[in-house]
Amino acid sequence: MTYNFPRVPPRSSLAIRVLGTYGGSAPGYRMTTFLIDGETALDAGALTESLPLAAQRRIRRVALTHAHFDHFASLPFLVANLAGRESEPLEVAAPAPVLSALRAHVFNDLTWPDFTRLPSAARPTLRFRKISEARPYRAGSVTLMPVPVRHLIPGFGYVVSKPGRAVVFSGDTCPTERIWEVARRTRNLKAIFLEVSFSDTQADVARDSCHMTPRLVAEELAKMPPDVPVYLYHMKPPSLARIRREIAALEEPRLKLLESERSFRF
Repeated sequence: MTYNFPRVPPRSSLAIRVLGTYGGSAPGYRMTTFLIDGETALDAGALTESLPLAAQRRIRRVALTHAHFDHFASLPFLVANLAGRESEPLEVAAPAPVLSALRAHVFNDLTWPDFTRLPSAARPTLRFRKISEARPYRAGSVTLMPVPVRHLIPGFGYVVSKPGRAVVFSGDTCPTERIWEVARRTRNLKAIFLEVSFSDTQADVARDSCHMTPRLVAEELAKMPPDVPVYLYHMKPPSLARIRREIAALEEPRLKLLESERSFRF
């Protein structure tokens, strides 16, 4: 079976801006955040520290891979910055387990105000949108499809597509299968964005936390469609230097480490 996604209004390209590419926080290391066509964020580790207020106001939706803090850390502050804007509520889209965690532990009037009822129930700032696994979801100028991956909690990668082009984001994962099956069947796949969090010397913590190391990345390559570039992200800042050396030692030209403020047009 080949995956063909619903048509959306065409643009000249699929624009992806890498606002944050790390799996932890330190000066100069922004947490995982991708901005798609200026209006859709995939994960929200660093939206408010990366974008001026005017650009924040252009964001229409945030799709989340899972409910670990480094992937939504800036979301509560983004929602507060958007409170009272005249446009539609900010849509936070994810499969049900991710949204359930946000409702229970973040927007609960304890950790943070419940902006699904503020400034009023009739004019909320935030709206949750439940999306289904392996079913395409129209998100403004693009189509998103969440695909389950292996992680400590329910986690999802995403296929992001427009007519004639698609990319795959792994989300946080350890060695997995389903998303690579989908990737192999996706037409016009231009790039894969894959997590790598720890060095090979930290294989035990990577295994126990269900993350990737360079050695595991090399093994995953055999499952992916050939000749598609693979951009690595989610490096833990203390592990970055060793990860960089270990990736270089693989001598695999498809693999490149991402840095924040990299932009792509596919």
